[in-house]
Amino acid sequence: MADRIARQFAFLAEADRLKSVSRANVLMDLSRSENSAEHSWHVALQAMVFGASDRAIRMLLVHDLVEIDTGDQPIHLDHDAGALARAEAQAAARIFGLSPHADELMALWLEFEAGTTPDAVMAKRMDHSQPLFQVLLAPQPLADHVAIVRDNMGSGRAARLAAEWPEAMDWAGAMLAGTPPRDSDLARRLRFLAEADALKAVIRANLLIDGSRRENSAEHSWHLALYALAFADLAAPGVNPDRVIRMLLIHDLVEIDVGDVPLHSAAGQAHGSAEIQAAEAAAARRIFGLLPDAQAREFLALWQEFEAAATPDAVFAKALDRCQPVIQNLRSGGVGWVDYGVTFDDIETRVGRKVALGAPALWQWLRVEVQAFFA
Repeated sequence: MADRIARQFAFLAEADRLKSVSRANVLMDLSRSENSAEHSWHVALQAMVFGASDRAIRMLLVHDLVEIDTGDQPIHLDHDAGALARAEAQAAARIFGLSPHADELMALWLEFEAGTTPDAVMAKRMDHSQPLFQVLLAPQPLADHVAIVRDNMGSGRAARLAAEWPEAMDWAGAMLAGTPPRDSDLARRLRFLAEADALKAVIRANLLIDGSRRENSAEHSWHLALYALAFADLAAPGVNPDRVIRMLLIHDLVEIDVGDVPLHSAAGQAHGSAEIQAAEAAAARRIFGLLPDAQAREFLALWQEFEAAATPDAVFAKALDRCQPVIQNLRSGGVGWVDYGVTFDDIETRVGRKVALGAPALWQWLRVEVQAFFA
């Protein structure tokens, strides 16, 4: 068991490198280039919003991991398709091979790449449309990016979506024509997804594993969902790992309004205080309220379940949410812990109890690692 957990953490630590792969897309506020981990979170969230299956969402969590080795390949630039396919296959074998669930992960990636099953068709639809929406929903989109969208919709890989998803492409065409379409459930879902882009600008206390910068809450949310996929076999009986993945995709959206509140800030008093809880509840009502009414209630209820941490799914989700920053700190030299004067006892009290409650085998393994660090 210990070896399997160690291998899974090695895979998840390697996955952290996706946060440093820059894409051609930019954030909607045009402040910087998007990275592939943020994109993977955003497209998985879009899939959740538009009714994708659990398997399609799983595909989207892993679909771009090969870019750790190959980099992003912008659709408007020429590349050798055959050479790229070979390089990506080698990358998939190497990266997924770190995990004890290598065969399962490779099967997801290969199914996505083939794009022939209903789940893969839906995942591809989300992956190929999300960059279009990201450009068209920006307050002041870049002219050259708008031109790429126009070409992509006319003769590129998104051209097929006119037949496959006509409502969305009619909306995109109206935006390109400068005639914003009427309000609709589609428009409300897209407004919610545009608002979600702001999570990529919320900075957290812990660093990326390479120590290059602090992590943001969007890429943290993707990484946590990947944790839920990786450690599904350690969940208690009755836990639905796919429901946990959905919970973790949305759990930090309230930070768009409230910001990140580090677990170890102010000796842990600010985190979870009545004031913060009230602010987060208000943020949840505002942000999820952008969705169509029934879906807004559904997402709000899922977020509230996570916050209450009383159901088996939420207990497991909370355990993973406490677990991931520990690995980030262990692998990056503990800078976040040093900044907040954290001790081993703090970790055991604030982290260990939550992790042990939802995933006791994880805490048993992590506790040894944390003790060694503080020793």
